[in-house]
Amino acid sequence: MTAIADSRPAPVTREAIYVWEVPVRVTHWLIFFSILILSATGYYISHPFIGVPGPAANGHFVMGTVRAIHLYAAIVFSLAVSVRVYWMFVGNSYARLSQFIPLSLERVRSLGNTFLYFCFVRHDLDRSPGHDPLAGATYGLLFVVYVVLIATGLALYTIYAPVNSPFQFFRVLIPVFGGLQAARLIHIISIWVISIFAVIHIYCVWLFSDVQRFGIADSIFSGYSFFSKGKADVS
Repeated sequence: MTAIADSRPAPVTREAIYVWEVPVRVTHWLIFFSILILSATGYYISHPFIGVPGPAANGHFVMGTVRAIHLYAAIVFSLAVSVRVYWMFVGNSYARLSQFIPLSLERVRSLGNTFLYFCFVRHDLDRSPGHDPLAGATYGLLFVVYVVLIATGLALYTIYAPVNSPFQFFRVLIPVFGGLQAARLIHIISIWVISIFAVIHIYCVWLFSDVQRFGIADSIFSGYSFFSKGKADVS
C-alpha cells in the first residue's frame, strides 16, 4: 500500500495570478452582450419576421425600434472595442499588443505546439497566465474583423443618417468596400465569423476550465487565473 501511495505523482501546486484588469473584463462583457443584441436585431432587419396587425405604420414602428436598438448596441460595441484596443498599449503585460502578435521565437514555437494540441497530436499544452500564442493570434485576427464590422456598419448607416449628420462623413467608406451591397455582404459575413468564433471560444473555455483546471471561466469575472508553479511563462 505504501509503495502504491508513493508512486502517485505529487500534487501540482498552482498559484493565482492577477491577469485580466478591470477594463479588459468590462470590455469583454460589453462586446459579448452587444454582439448578441447586434446579431438578433441585425437578423430581424435583414429578415423581418414580426407581423403587426393594423395600419402599415405599426410595422414600420417595429422596424424603427429594432434599428434604434441596433444603433445603440453598435455604439456600445464600437466604444468597447476602442477602449480594448487602447488598453493594448497601456494595460499590463497580459493585455498588451505583444500578446496578439507572436513576434518572439518562443511564442512562435508555442503557437505550433498549441495547434498540435488541438489537433490531438500533443497531449501536453504550453501554458502561460495570459493568452497562449495561438489564442492571442486568433484574438488579434478577431479584432480585425471587429474593425471591418464597425467600418461596414458606419458605411451602411449613412443611408439613414440625416443630411447634416457627422455620420455622413463615413460615406467615403462605401466605395472602399465596393458599394453598398458589397458592404452589406461583408457586414453579414463578419458577424457570422464572430458567431463561429464564439462557439469555438466557449468550447475552449470549457476545455481549459473543466479539463485543464486553469480557471479560465472564473478569471473573466475575478481577473485571476491559476498557473502551475515552476513552469515557464510563454510571453
